Amino acid sequence: MIKRGGNIATKVHYEVDPYNRLILDRPDSKYSGLPRFRKAIDGRFSLDRSNDLIYQVKAPVSEGENIPHQIKLKGDWSLTDGHKLRFTLNKFGRQTLGDQLMLEGGVLDTGGNSLLFAVTTTSKLGTRTTYVLELGGVWKADMRNRLTFHVRRESGRYDILKFNGAWEINKRNKIVYRYESARLSTKLRRVHTLEFDGYWDIKDRYRVSYLLGAGSGSSFEFKTSAGIFREDYIKYEAGIALAGYARPVERAITLFGRWFLKKDIGVVFELKHMDKKTREIVFGADLKATGSNTVSVRLKSSDDKDMGATLELSRKIFSGEGEILLRALASGTERAIYAGAAWRW
Repeated sequence: MIKRGGNIATKVHYEVDPYNRLILDRPDSKYSGLPRFRKAIDGRFSLDRSNDLIYQVKAPVSEGENIPHQIKLKGDWSLTDGHKLRFTLNKFGRQTLGDQLMLEGGVLDTGGNSLLFAVTTTSKLGTRTTYVLELGGVWKADMRNRLTFHVRRESGRYDILKFNGAWEINKRNKIVYRYESARLSTKLRRVHTLEFDGYWDIKDRYRVSYLLGAGSGSSFEFKTSAGIFREDYIKYEAGIALAGYARPVERAITLFGRWFLKKDIGVVFELKHMDKKTREIVFGADLKATGSNTVSVRLKSSDDKDMGATLELSRKIFSGEGEILLRALASGTERAIYAGAAWRW
């Protein structure tokens, strides 16, 4: 019990019913002198700047129920294996420690710094309404190559939502995540598809990155096998360690494109997506003429680290502005190109 101004305040338990309405449960107490109160309240959830949960109570409220128009809740976010949002309450004020609010719905969309969760509620009058909660934070891959969303909280901390399924790469070189869910109220099953809009980058021999927007701070950095580099594709193998699986689920990251040179930039692998947008992955390189029509290219990262990959490319990649470098290679001396800098020979 908590005394405030001589009055005794009882703890209140919180739940969410299958229609995403908040349930207030105030147990009967011989100390409080108040009768037991358990009621589903019409309203909708929202978020504050710290991603804490707020329940906006729909007016009117019956007289004598003493329910505020806005109920602020403190707690921690997580994601269930069934991809429901779970908010576990902290102990403060009239709120009880450990109460879990399970929000029915589904992940609607993703952004560089956001996760959008669709919530559908049904009022006591049968009115059905769908609205969206937008959690702010950053996307990352964990040590097991699973997708995670770090919900930004106060004081620089984060709550981590773990997506426990396996992701895929579609024909547009984008990451896709699918999961199946069912609403308790209808039992109907639905497949949700999340497509992450980003671009690939390679800066490490055993790591491939998928960046979600410039300046967002969100990127999936996957641990992989050593890359295979060929004239028209780059391929990596990544293992996703999932609960219940004895071995990691293997995923191939195959990026199709073409190689060419850009002065003051480096050796470039250009990917072309089906939506006609192009993206470039930039490398440095040590070059050596190996025949009348081919050049050996030893790739380096943007910070001049050896990528452990050598490929033979046609001299056609030197056409245009690479002619001077091609003539230098003809001398038989190995030459270097630095990513993001002028050619040096």
